[in-house]
Amino acid sequence: MADDNPPIAPSEPESLGNQLPPTATTTAHDHQDLLRHTPSNSTSVTAISDPAHAAATAANSNASAVATPTTTSVKPNLSFATEAHTEHAPVHEEAHDQSSVNMPMALNGAEPSVAEGYSIYSNIKDGKASIEHQIEINVVDLFDVQSNKEISLEEVMDGLRYVMEYRIKGGRYPSLDYDVMKRLADGLLLHMGDSEKKRKLRQKLTEEADVAFQLFGEFLLEVQEFRQAVGEKPVSDLRHALKLDVRCGTGSTEQEQQSAVALIALLTTIYPQFSDWRELVKSDGQSDVQKCMKEHANFVKAEKMPEMGGVILAPQALCFDRRIKRCLKMYRTSLETGLPTEAIPALQEHYGRNILPQPPRTSIFKMIWTQFTDFMILLLLAVAILMAATNEIIPMIVLLVVVVLNAIIGFTQEYKAGRALDALSKLTVPTAQVLRDGNTFMINSEELVPGDIVILEEGESVPADLRLAEVSQLEIIESILTGESVAVNKDPKEIKTLTRKLPLGDCKGNAFMATVVAKGRGKGIVVRTGRLTEMGKISTAITGAPKILTPVQRKLAMLGKLLVVFAIVLCAVMAGITIAWSRDNIGEKLKLALSLAVSVIPEGLVAVTTVTMALGVRRMATRKAIVRTLPAVETLGSVTFICSDKTGTLTEGKMGAAELWTSDGAAYGFTESTSLDPNKGDVSLKTSDSEEPQILEKTLEKVPAQMLISLMVSSLCNNSSVVLKEEDENANISAAPVAVETTETEKSADVASKTAEWKGVGDPTEVALVVAAQKAGFPKSFFHELGYQRIYEQAFDSERKVMSVVYKAPVQETPEEHFEFVLAKGAPEEILNRCVGYLPHLSSGEIASPLDVLKPGEPEFSKSITEEFYDSVSEASGRMADNGLRVLGLAYKKVKINGGGEVPSDLDDGLDHINKTKSEKEAPASTLKPTKLDLITAANVQQLDDDDEDEAIPAGYSENELVFLGLIGLIDPARSGVRESVRICKEAGITVVMITGDHIKTASAIARELGILEEGGRAIKGEELDLLSEQAIAELKPFPNVFARVSPDNKLKLVTALQSRGESVAMTGDGVNDAPAIKAANVGVAMGIAGTEITKQAADIVLADDNFNTIVEAVEEGRRVFDNILKFIVYLLSCNCAEIFLFLLCAIVNVDLPFTVTMVLWANIIADVPPAMALGVEPAEPGLMSRIPRSPKRGILTKTSFFVVIFQSMVMTLLTFGVYMMSDRSTDEKEAYARSEAFAVLTTLQLLQGFLSRTMRTSVFKVRFTANRWMIFGVLLSFLLMIVGVYVPGLNDKVLTLQSIGGVSWAKIIVCSIILVICSELEKLLLRVTGWVI
Repeated sequence: MADDNPPIAPSEPESLGNQLPPTATTTAHDHQDLLRHTPSNSTSVTAISDPAHAAATAANSNASAVATPTTTSVKPNLSFATEAHTEHAPVHEEAHDQSSVNMPMALNGAEPSVAEGYSIYSNIKDGKASIEHQIEINVVDLFDVQSNKEISLEEVMDGLRYVMEYRIKGGRYPSLDYDVMKRLADGLLLHMGDSEKKRKLRQKLTEEADVAFQLFGEFLLEVQEFRQAVGEKPVSDLRHALKLDVRCGTGSTEQEQQSAVALIALLTTIYPQFSDWRELVKSDGQSDVQKCMKEHANFVKAEKMPEMGGVILAPQALCFDRRIKRCLKMYRTSLETGLPTEAIPALQEHYGRNILPQPPRTSIFKMIWTQFTDFMILLLLAVAILMAATNEIIPMIVLLVVVVLNAIIGFTQEYKAGRALDALSKLTVPTAQVLRDGNTFMINSEELVPGDIVILEEGESVPADLRLAEVSQLEIIESILTGESVAVNKDPKEIKTLTRKLPLGDCKGNAFMATVVAKGRGKGIVVRTGRLTEMGKISTAITGAPKILTPVQRKLAMLGKLLVVFAIVLCAVMAGITIAWSRDNIGEKLKLALSLAVSVIPEGLVAVTTVTMALGVRRMATRKAIVRTLPAVETLGSVTFICSDKTGTLTEGKMGAAELWTSDGAAYGFTESTSLDPNKGDVSLKTSDSEEPQILEKTLEKVPAQMLISLMVSSLCNNSSVVLKEEDENANISAAPVAVETTETEKSADVASKTAEWKGVGDPTEVALVVAAQKAGFPKSFFHELGYQRIYEQAFDSERKVMSVVYKAPVQETPEEHFEFVLAKGAPEEILNRCVGYLPHLSSGEIASPLDVLKPGEPEFSKSITEEFYDSVSEASGRMADNGLRVLGLAYKKVKINGGGEVPSDLDDGLDHINKTKSEKEAPASTLKPTKLDLITAANVQQLDDDDEDEAIPAGYSENELVFLGLIGLIDPARSGVRESVRICKEAGITVVMITGDHIKTASAIARELGILEEGGRAIKGEELDLLSEQAIAELKPFPNVFARVSPDNKLKLVTALQSRGESVAMTGDGVNDAPAIKAANVGVAMGIAGTEITKQAADIVLADDNFNTIVEAVEEGRRVFDNILKFIVYLLSCNCAEIFLFLLCAIVNVDLPFTVTMVLWANIIADVPPAMALGVEPAEPGLMSRIPRSPKRGILTKTSFFVVIFQSMVMTLLTFGVYMMSDRSTDEKEAYARSEAFAVLTTLQLLQGFLSRTMRTSVFKVRFTANRWMIFGVLLSFLLMIVGVYVPGLNDKVLTLQSIGGVSWAKIIVCSIILVICSELEKLLLRVTGWVI
């Protein structure tokens, strides 16, 4: 693209602001760089001893290059002498140390990165530390990209290429940190050989591998430490990684060949140990390489890497670690004018359109078709066709009804599941307010590109991922991503970190697509669009997740296949035996064998399974667990791991103050701390265990000074509040909030007399601090009414971990009495490290009012911090953390008026105050030839200064020299009943894992309280989880029960790791970021109250009350459902196998078969469906939650359950066979009676077996007879149908060929029934004694 541009006129660089710095201002560093340049006709490295002459020569040479960039000029050589050599003395060729074989030699004839052409980035000044920081982030990703699916190698390579082109190239930084360069070399070598997976016969390297190869050569040219690191590599490692034979082989591109030849020239010239290029190439590829070297001889002589094609633009990233003006320069934009309109098409071509990945759409007809392609459904259809072929119309109709019913239910569930994808498509923001060409436009958000300046107004949705540049009280609701309904205060200052991954809640300088502006205004730079936005990544994860069959679906499919094989074998055996005895009436015998084989298939299986799970869904809904997918009901029963969020699920989700420890050693407790009603609860002084706590009075005169000032910090160093809404207004719309602004008894009583709902507004932690002060009787309004006014604030950030405010005391009569003070809260260690003193115990009468402690004129009450005091604070903090409290430190400081000077009017809230050092080194021009896009956007970059202005903080307002007040511990109490639920889970063999973003000590304490973390258990932090692969996580022993400081991104990694070791995982979540993990889990559980709509749509189960106890109840229901499914499967197979074994036994002994085809089908209809349906609603057996979970890999029928089926069917077979054989069959009429008697016996035994199947292990006599009324009704219905078939004329003789039976026959039936009950009880006793798993 660059080659198409015309030569730049001599006036253009100057007009565009890209002229080289004049010689007069050349710095010492410039002299050092110039020592590396000599005329190109020189064959040796000669240093220039006269710096002035060197500067003049270089300036003339560079000026000539700028004037005629496309003409050939005198090109200086580039020396690779070490920086130490060039800094102290002129270096001559003979001065090289020949003893160091690995030291890079001088490179003759190399083309340096001179200013050929123009780059708008030539005036960006990046410090060395910043460059190393950016490289380090990408190096970490180079090694993590294979295990972290959220990072693409393409992104990493784009980032490194950008850093090289606009930060390093051109001699800007010839020396960087050695360790970083060593890891970079390892990372690039690791990916140089990546090949396309689709090509098996011929190796084809990926584009990323080519970029890694190119960057390897460019870093070799530019950075001394990189050359040193490469020189330490064994030649065998380079030969294996570089793959020079592939790059020069058949099928390689010209770019690959040129790069290979250029790198060979560099390596053989720089390093003595690599002087023979053949050692760098496999022997069988040396001929191809030699051929390439001849074809591209110009690169052998030039000894430089060829330029790669394409435009190098800033990679899409959140840029939270970049200052605003650097971001503006990176994306070629301006806060005043935005991007030029004519630059948009090129940027859209490079970055793509701002569109979320479109989910795959399944048509309604395809959904319906898939319902009829399930194996069991096809099997039932085949059975229906066979029945039609045998003129059995009624059974055929029954089967078709079952098939259609199953298809309707399956279609409904799949259609509902698709709504998650529909919800994603609704998240796209339709329009955006953007600044272009200095004017504001409303455009389609799809047209946004990185670099666009977007203006945010209150109530608007964010159209893309932004790096905020200007904010005015900007608060954004990010609940769609994080699940937190509280608006997040935004702050545009940069956040330094060693990783590109930062929890979304900590990205205060970013705004994310589809979030909503709750308050204020802002202006931001678009930094990520489309699929690379946070919403785009989530959309890709959800839409790209493969559809996985649930365990019950897999098991039923396998069972169906086994039954088909069994039916075919049975049909062949039955036909073979009967025909072998007699060849008469072969057609009828084949028809009978076929009908018997059909009876093996439990035609009611699909229908009964579906109805059973549907009934389970209804029962779970009454327990506040809403099931969205039917198979999830059964899957819950086999869950082995429950990964649960802590906040709001295991705990109440309400923060409250539990303890206040003050600097005089006193400890205070709070009653009803989680109640937001300020009129409920008190503060008490903790005493010894034997004494009752002392309730403190809520008056200024009675409260200790340490406690009052501590609660003053809690209340005033705070941006949250508690409001109330009247109940009658709640019925319609939210009432206007009424702040708690009074403490008068009359008003309190008036408020308390009303039925009101109290609500915290703001961060839950800060709300808890406000409530704590209110319960003590000192709300914000108390201090405001006294005249205290806030005048300055330094907001909390993750770097300082401290928040502070400055308050002005009430105006007094004399100016000398005016004073200000700083109140600070934050992490205990950070607060304590900023303190120089503490407030000791003050005796009564020593001070008139506790507030006098803040007055500068009063005697100084504080004492210097000692080691003993430091230890006591550490001990108190550790004790509180061990008790599961979130601990904050509290401190104050007296200051002079205006912090020791005038307070500037532009301080605002003090959000941008941290002073950062920056490099003043001027960077030379890049070698990248200017493109049309460069020229269009050049003005945006040139008009900016180098860096953001740092805000000065008045000295008195700084967060140092504080006086320590105490510690306040906050707790989110455990939900009632959760400990018992955890105990039940352990008895059931289910491992409960707590996942939280809280501190590891706090999380561990709560986990121990709930019984999740026991002695010898393990807790792990999210940052440790990031370093482990999925396989390493799966192999952790013991497996951690607590994962603290975990981001939502880690949840998916945890799910896949557990599934890889064969576990069945239930995962909870509420934010959109949790959706991929929830979708990937065996059972995804979403929160009904705190959960976002997308999370609910992606989940299998939604908890209406966000309660962990509900999950355990759902697991119990899931086990009950599977238990009932197993019961009716065993029952159906036992009944059908009894018929089969009876026929086989008769065929073997060569007696007439006891049933006709019509009898078999009638018995199946009346005995299979009603009792089996009744078993689907059977109550749970005792001890259900004392069993270990069923393995997801275990089939429906185990060896034990197979034994039960055979035993039960053989008992019924032998009893029926015995009755049939004892009957008189001498005449046709007696034969017909014997058949009717055998039919009544077997059918009755089958119905009785339905009652006996209500339990698998427990004695049926220990189960309440009327507990399952549906079973009574179903058995009576089936028995009535049997009586109708035996006794009703017309039906019995003409349709079923049956005869009425007498009293003797019924006596035989009763005896057989008693025997069946005895055998069943003996079988269950055996199972209980042996403990065999069914």
